Amino acid sequence: MYTHVFSTKKNGVSNGTLYKKTFIEHFEQAPMYVAVLTFVGFGVGTIFGYLRDFMRAWGLEKRNIAEEREQQKDFVPLYQDFENFYTRNLYMRIRDNWNRPICSVPGPQFDLMERVTDDYNWTFRFTGRTIKNVINMGSYNYLGFAETEPTALKTVTKELQKYGTGICSTRQEMGTLDKHVELEKLVAKFLGVDDAMVFGMGFATNSMNIPALVGKGCLILSDELNHTSLVLGARLSGATIRIFKHNNMQSLEKLLRDAIIYGQPRSRRAWRKIIILVEGIYSMEGSIVRLPEIVSLKKKYKAYLYLDEAHSIGAVGATGRGVVEYFGMSPDDVDVLMGTFTKSFGAAGGYIAGKKDLVDFLRTHSHSAVYATSMCPPVAEQIIRAMKCLMGLDGTTQGLQRVRQLGKNTRYFRRRLHEMGFIIYGNDDSPVVPLLLYMPGKIGAFARRMLEKNIGVVVVGFPATPITESRARFCVSAAHTREMLDTVLNALDELGDFLQLKYSRYSKSSHPELYEETRFELED
Repeated sequence: MYTHVFSTKKNGVSNGTLYKKTFIEHFEQAPMYVAVLTFVGFGVGTIFGYLRDFMRAWGLEKRNIAEEREQQKDFVPLYQDFENFYTRNLYMRIRDNWNRPICSVPGPQFDLMERVTDDYNWTFRFTGRTIKNVINMGSYNYLGFAETEPTALKTVTKELQKYGTGICSTRQEMGTLDKHVELEKLVAKFLGVDDAMVFGMGFATNSMNIPALVGKGCLILSDELNHTSLVLGARLSGATIRIFKHNNMQSLEKLLRDAIIYGQPRSRRAWRKIIILVEGIYSMEGSIVRLPEIVSLKKKYKAYLYLDEAHSIGAVGATGRGVVEYFGMSPDDVDVLMGTFTKSFGAAGGYIAGKKDLVDFLRTHSHSAVYATSMCPPVAEQIIRAMKCLMGLDGTTQGLQRVRQLGKNTRYFRRRLHEMGFIIYGNDDSPVVPLLLYMPGKIGAFARRMLEKNIGVVVVGFPATPITESRARFCVSAAHTREMLDTVLNALDELGDFLQLKYSRYSKSSHPELYEETRFELED
């Protein structure tokens, strides 16, 4: 069982400055028989897939999916062969568990449009009925700000009437409003930095700004589990990219050391910049970045640090200010602070914050600032109201109560799942809770049976995860009541026995053995 524990003390003596509290993460491996049966399941599915492709080629089975025209048979296929094969023969069998349209606010409960299929998931038709009050365990509504309560949305309604719905221009042309200026000042104050710039799309905040910060002759060191937006931004930059193992400081330090010693390939010149890309909370693993150690390495080797707080801003930290606050560190330790408003703030868009020189540079050179349409005013106002609530500027303590409630719900939900015997990944304080399913046949069965109990879940498989690590990903919210969580947990307990999903082989002790790993130097 991979349980990483970092404690502030050893034998009663403080270990120094890196970790100010216990930091626990779990990555338990599945029993051998589970891994074998998972491979067998995919093997059987693949064999039958090739058999069905053979039958389709001879007209023995109807071909439903699009294919290349006869005139194009001699060309290179437009789609990668295995991806196309996987889609039509494996994904299609459980496709009904994804892309379910909802018809209400994505709060702690939502309504689903009922749909059925008459041709084994190739097409769907809607029945006209609605599945009411489904417990929402999949949306990123960490603080419960995705709501339609009229009093809460009063200021948003006012801004909608004043500005309308769209701006129809970019930030550098006619698209900068007083609302954007107000929001950027508030974000900078919230994070404790000099300045900030906001963008209309969270994904583009990474993919369009990383190329403005690094280019040819620069080196990007990227965590292997970084989000696609970070990966795309790195590739578009033209910089050299090297990958280090997830949250593995030995792997990162080796790359940093080699970069300093050997420089650029062939020319051996020093790198123009070395920048480390990491996330605050990893959305598929539920793990939290080991920020104190990364900052220590960054300072040691004179590199830059780019921190993506899409899932962590608002969700962790005593007052919701993300992993920097969670570890009790200074925002000045991070060179580029990035985050989104699409999760904890119940809105859309993203930000980049830090030193004033950095933000001023992006106002001129960011592709999003030059070409992308500005954030619409009602969305900006929604972010402002949520952030003021978190900061207590609305005259209440409601924001702080939401942050504390999220922490309570997260720890309760994770503890109960551990006690039941499920394998779950990630940090004990992470509201992203991956529950491992492994076997392909259990992905569809799990999601369908949970929906029968009026619980909406997100199941995730290849290519979003390794092919042998299919999982259900729960997102805990401050808006979930204890009764809702107990309803979900009772359903999971019953379903875990029915589908035999309780793979954990270890005792559910609440006092794991502590050990330290604060030394960065590698063994020779």
